[in-house]
Amino acid sequence: MKDMKKLFILALSAVALVACNQQQGEKADLMMQQQADSLNRIIQQKDNEINDMMGTLNEIEEGFRIINAAQDRVTLAKAGEGSNRTERIRENIAQIQQQMQQNRELINKLKNQLRTSSVKGDELRKTIENLVKQMEEKDKEINQLRLDLKSRDIRLAELGNEVADLTVETSQQKAEISQKAETISAQDKQLNTAWFVFGTKKELKEQHIIENGKVLQSNFNREYFTKIDIRVDKEIKLYSRSAQLLTAHPSSSYVLERDANKQYVLRITNPQLFWSTSKYLVVLVK
Repeated sequence: MKDMKKLFILALSAVALVACNQQQGEKADLMMQQQADSLNRIIQQKDNEINDMMGTLNEIEEGFRIINAAQDRVTLAKAGEGSNRTERIRENIAQIQQQMQQNRELINKLKNQLRTSSVKGDELRKTIENLVKQMEEKDKEINQLRLDLKSRDIRLAELGNEVADLTVETSQQKAEISQKAETISAQDKQLNTAWFVFGTKKELKEQHIIENGKVLQSNFNREYFTKIDIRVDKEIKLYSRSAQLLTAHPSSSYVLERDANKQYVLRITNPQLFWSTSKYLVVLVK
């Protein structure tokens, strides 16, 4: 009997040991998964930061390319002839100034990205230092270009003023064009806006859309109508097996068709003609 008890106790101990090992194994697996997830998040964050910084770096390099190309065009123009030589030089000088300022801002942006990034790379710091040196060298080249132009009787002082005036004038023109575009867009939207409503006779009377047998003759409730764009909305579901247009619209510009549920759908086949008589549509349904 004692031997059986010993065996029983040993068996229970073995079971407990297996269960304990199993729990520890599951905890270990969970910890490993959590560590893997955390590591993946860190890797993803670093990838995003690196991609952002590389994007800024590419913009800076493209800026240098634009500056070099403009410098080449100035060199060609100053050696050339023609009445438009000064104009070409002026335009390229303005482009160089604008791109130089943009590159300075992008380099500062790259510095801030590195400062706040979890990526700490000495190579990237060296790259930024080289970019700053390139900008300093480029400033020297531009200043030398100005001196060279001045020695060739190019009126740089006047050019600077003219460039500034041209910039202001261009900004004003852009503002005027933008304002005109907004006005045209608003007018176009208004011209292509219409309103429709459908309802029973009782509903239309309650909104004063029908008053003493007349349609839209009194102070009706305009909020009851639905606004649409006549260029886009060419189909109106009426959800009724009975439909009658109460406002005047050319019969050749629309059709009333039934859907699968035998309910009417108004299809506008010629929007310009349909809405030419009235921008309000009233449909009586039952």
